[in-house]
Amino acid sequence: MIIEPANDPMGQAIDDFFNGRKTAKLLNSTQYTCEDEFPIDYLFRTWDEMPKIEKTMLNLAQGDILDVGAAAGAHSLHLQEKGLHVTALDNSRLSANVMKARGIQNVELCDFFDYKGKFDTILLLMNGIGICGTLDKLPYLLKHCKTLLKPNAQILFDSSDLIYLFTDDDGSCEIDLNGSYYGEVIYKMRYRRIHSNPFKWLYVDYETIASVAKENGFNCELIVNGDHFDYGAKLTLKD
Repeated sequence: MIIEPANDPMGQAIDDFFNGRKTAKLLNSTQYTCEDEFPIDYLFRTWDEMPKIEKTMLNLAQGDILDVGAAAGAHSLHLQEKGLHVTALDNSRLSANVMKARGIQNVELCDFFDYKGKFDTILLLMNGIGICGTLDKLPYLLKHCKTLLKPNAQILFDSSDLIYLFTDDDGSCEIDLNGSYYGEVIYKMRYRRIHSNPFKWLYVDYETIASVAKENGFNCELIVNGDHFDYGAKLTLKD
């Protein structure tokens, strides 16, 4: 599904910031958290401003690269400047236009699950693997990724284990084992008078995704741990 400007708070924020207009607060909330501000300039961060996990994973990118959910194009622009061939993919019309204006040579406006092509590296950074929404849809995402991978290709992603949201000071956890997976988050975003529809996003702990990956024909390798329950990992197809 293509996100049009009237329903695209993040895209409008990106467009305003890039074009030098006065920006408002880009706000998001979940079923776990109150409304919080997302810094728009973070979407335009340079290499020096990127966290350790992003730098580590970007340094592994090679060959023909697909940057999924590219937003303002921070990752794609860096890779392009390194001389790598990268395709920036986003389903936001405003974001795609901004990336083209920033000089990214290959920009595709398309829903990831409708996209076709063949790549050596698929980037799912800024928790891009969460695009599947729920844990039971993760195999569907991996199945679609298989259609996009060349032989000996890789998927590079990062995510976070949200267990800390349910951990008390004494180290005990309060999770409903009969409910949905605790990393399934329902987001709402707003910018000025533009409101997004609620959308689901998945944050998945490493042990869980490694197990799901194995069941769906992938090897999973932990590459780097972050400072707060976050990590970067690599998926490759089993022989």
